[in-house]
Amino acid sequence: MLHSKDEVLELLLMKGQDILDLMKRACEPGNVTYSRNIFIPLTRACRNRCGYCTFRSDTPEPPLLEPEDVMGEVRRALSLGCTEALFTFGEDAHEFPGVRDKLESLGFGDMTDYTYHLCELTLDAGLLPHTNMGVIGYHELRMLKEVNASMGLMLESASPRLMETDAHRESPGKDPRLRIKMIEDAGRLRIPFTTGLLIGIGETLEERAESLLELRRIQDSYGHIQEIIIQNFRSKPGIPMENQREPSLLEMVKMVAVAKIMFPDVSIQVPPNLNRETGEVFLLAGADDWGGVSPISRDYVNPEAPWPEIDELKRITESAGFALEERLPVYRKFISREFLSSRVMERIEELYPRFIETAL
Repeated sequence: MLHSKDEVLELLLMKGQDILDLMKRACEPGNVTYSRNIFIPLTRACRNRCGYCTFRSDTPEPPLLEPEDVMGEVRRALSLGCTEALFTFGEDAHEFPGVRDKLESLGFGDMTDYTYHLCELTLDAGLLPHTNMGVIGYHELRMLKEVNASMGLMLESASPRLMETDAHRESPGKDPRLRIKMIEDAGRLRIPFTTGLLIGIGETLEERAESLLELRRIQDSYGHIQEIIIQNFRSKPGIPMENQREPSLLEMVKMVAVAKIMFPDVSIQVPPNLNRETGEVFLLAGADDWGGVSPISRDYVNPEAPWPEIDELKRITESAGFALEERLPVYRKFISREFLSSRVMERIEELYPRFIETAL
């Protein structure tokens, strides 16, 4: 395992044949996993204005999805064999007047209360919630743990310098100190957690190495990180970073391989919809998870990049010499009362026993 920035940088700077050797070092036999989910964006309101984002809106319409609409989507997802409901929305959305008015009309004080209610309904219906709502505090995390199988927050980068660039200049919630604290709070609460890095938003190689080392430090302290996403920046028309260079294939291959070498205890995920033509390469570089893939909803954060069909994902995985395996939004090794509330654990035991045969 790598422990110093110099060691990490040496691998990230590799060229030629050495990159193939790096891939061989990172790639191990085993299955490649995915979760069958539905993506439910509760609102596009967000206090952050990231330079690469097309998701947020100052005037989202509707300002907030209502419970009957959400549960209609949940029922549709269940009919298609989904196990996960991914709730994602903008940070501090309840600060927007339209969202606040709608919450009040529904009888809720803020987005945490509302999300808890929706996760409770979703869990009762038979889907396992996974919530990513941006930076929240310890008490909010503790509350939502009761009705979530897992939660997530992208670190994106541990570099405070990016707060002065187009990427995060207008995004107070992307302060790495806040995001690191939340990931650590999730560890203190024993919440199975997804995090990751966004590659190509202006960070240096040294900052990539520092970000990986920061996640390693957190994992060594708490052991709750179940997967790390290595996500490549994609340019989109009309965004402030439209002319930002995208990371090359070799840059991404090296990041994936180094991440896997550094995190043998964590799954490494590459979003398949952002890398349809190169997915096999990332599997050969150590990636072992495709993340949530939906047969019903699009990726609202990257709407230009549709999810591959499950059959296509299976073909891609097998062409690289691996087998595709479905998982829950919480990984097998975290399916225990140490990491899950009694309520969530009981629903998994009742509805999804096939996923926990080797976990208990």
